[in-house]
Amino acid sequence: MLRLSSNLTLFFKIFVPVFWIVFNGAVTIAILVYPFEYIGDIKAIYIRLGMVFIYLSGLALLAFTIMRLKRVEADQHFFYITNYFKTARYPFEDVEQVERSRFLLLKTATFTLKAKGIFGRSIFFIASSRFEEFWEENPELTSMHSKG
Repeated sequence: MLRLSSNLTLFFKIFVPVFWIVFNGAVTIAILVYPFEYIGDIKAIYIRLGMVFIYLSGLALLAFTIMRLKRVEADQHFFYITNYFKTARYPFEDVEQVERSRFLLLKTATFTLKAKGIFGRSIFFIASSRFEEFWEENPELTSMHSKG
């Protein structure tokens, strides 16, 4: 089986969100419960509200970006997609389109399925260096591959 997604997927999908939720959650709770009225000339209520906003906006950013990442592998007939808790197997024919793009310094790809699967219709992942090799070795799949 050939891994099409990067090894960084585990780091971004599991470690970064857990670190953000635990560390920044603890700091936010500490700021909310610690009794103080001012920090410098800033009232405590503004600092508390600002910290809650930063924490919640960070959670939203994580949810709409890296928490969507999936691990993708392929063999001769199927794509195997996992979120590290559940795994789904899709035949090549179920993939309608493949789009490549860049997200910051990472090469990303999105599979669009013909019908909704257990992870939805769109599968987002960080492409590994083997991703391009896979498409070159399987020219019969190039009709679904859209270069981005």
